Amino acid sequence: MAETTWSDERLVAAARRGDVESIAALVAGAHPHVQRFARSLCATPEDAEDAAQEALIVLYRKIGTLRASGALVSWMFRIIRNECIRRARLMMRSQAPLPEAAAGPSAEDEVFERLEAARVAAAIAALPAEQRQVLIMRDVQGLSGRMVADALGLSTAAMKSRLHRARAAVQRTLSDPAPGDLDAAF
Repeated sequence: MAETTWSDERLVAAARRGDVESIAALVAGAHPHVQRFARSLCATPEDAEDAAQEALIVLYRKIGTLRASGALVSWMFRIIRNECIRRARLMMRSQAPLPEAAAGPSAEDEVFERLEAARVAAAIAALPAEQRQVLIMRDVQGLSGRMVADALGLSTAAMKSRLHRARAAVQRTLSDPAPGDLDAAF
């Protein structure tokens, strides 16, 4: 198989059709990205590892149900986000309230920060595919502008334009009050 990125549409399409080599390559290639995203959202390293593992299992088992090859990255991030939120809710239910510590953020503050990160992930997932792809490659995966433009067959100017529109859309979405935001109701 030729050298491809883990989310390459041809690789994803082959995996959706059940090609075992493609599925294995997809899972192996997704692993570091899935782990990094889970670590940024989950409350504990253990939860992050479990959420990443769950996302990879879902990828392996359900890749054939993915409707569009280009939606793989956002699909994976939604799985991770949902798993981290589920784990945070379980943690909040199982822990009795503790007196606030003077040093460092409370566990509740950390969970809310992660829930805000989940809101960012949802805003990214809502972008049109071409904007989402550029934003994820550039800002999440950390690829250079030239690498992103080359990978997508775009000029640097076109890539920058898509990236700008994507960032602006995410910023607009995040400036709207979060559902259930009590401060916004008053």
